[in-house]
Amino acid sequence: MIEGYPPLVQAILGTLFTWGMTAAGAAVVIFFHGAQRKLLDGSLGFAAGVMTAASYWSLLSPAIELAKVSGVYGADGEWAFIPVSCGFMLGAFFVFSTDVLLAKFGVPGLIEPSVLLAEAVKEVSGNPRTSKRKKRGHKKDTPSKHKGACDEQTSTATRRHVCMTDTLPSPSECETSNNIQVDLDSAQSNEEALTASGNKKRWKRILLLIIAITVHNFPEGLAVGVSFGAIGGSPSATFENARSLAIGIGLQNFPEGLAVSLPLHGAGFSILRSFWYGQLSGMVEPLAGILGAAAVQVATPLLPYALSFAAGAMIYVVLDDIVPEANTGKNGRLATWGGIVGFTLMMALDVGLG
Repeated sequence: MIEGYPPLVQAILGTLFTWGMTAAGAAVVIFFHGAQRKLLDGSLGFAAGVMTAASYWSLLSPAIELAKVSGVYGADGEWAFIPVSCGFMLGAFFVFSTDVLLAKFGVPGLIEPSVLLAEAVKEVSGNPRTSKRKKRGHKKDTPSKHKGACDEQTSTATRRHVCMTDTLPSPSECETSNNIQVDLDSAQSNEEALTASGNKKRWKRILLLIIAITVHNFPEGLAVGVSFGAIGGSPSATFENARSLAIGIGLQNFPEGLAVSLPLHGAGFSILRSFWYGQLSGMVEPLAGILGAAAVQVATPLLPYALSFAAGAMIYVVLDDIVPEANTGKNGRLATWGGIVGFTLMMALDVGLG
């Protein structure tokens, strides 16, 4: 975010900063352990306030002004609300429809996707020691001294019976033992088939969770990219406003990283793995920023729609994800005041630096 560079470079720098703030939030797991529910709820409320303020001052306000000065929406811009409203609704509908689609594939929308992804990967990787034990459990015992009387596939229980009685088994006993072994082999193959099928489903779920993480964090990167791409389009679309938006989203990304890494560490994940999944959500933002900046550079008339689209997607995420999550731990008032402080701080950044 250095003035004088092309919009695309600015978008990359801005979204790398927001990703870095997500990683910084996830790194708090090094110093704090356990659920830290009050800290999480207050931080999530703060993030909601920052995103709400950023959606208006850095996205909706420039979008309205761009629509007015374009001259397309009335002589005095009296119809400027049309493209902004359409873009806003489309942004919200985009996140909503993706959530509905993912829910049909078994990805719940009330839990942070990064947390679910970590749990799903843990299920697939499993415990290698347990797997080895299972394999050793099916290993055949050494044949008894009456080898040849029965087929070598006789069960352990039958072999012990032979050794204890020290008598040759009858043909009926041999047949019974062979039937038992066939049943055991069949059960083992069925178990292996079920395990393979279960792992396939889990990997499919992991892919869906990665898509969910991308969708939930795409609007933030898109907002930064579009705001830098819109510089110069109107008096309010300035470098300072775009920089303020990037700083604001970076501030709200800090508690997002925190909200993933702390619960994972509390659930038994190592500090390193908790940090990895915590910063993962911010990884998609540079890509979204590049796409946003490139799109508005190519199609300038789409600027009001693009800015309001990003705002609608962000507000939907705030109302559907962040606010409910902040109120699940019986710290509603703390989360509310966190939202007030976040909104005020973002407003000060936009007005003061803009």
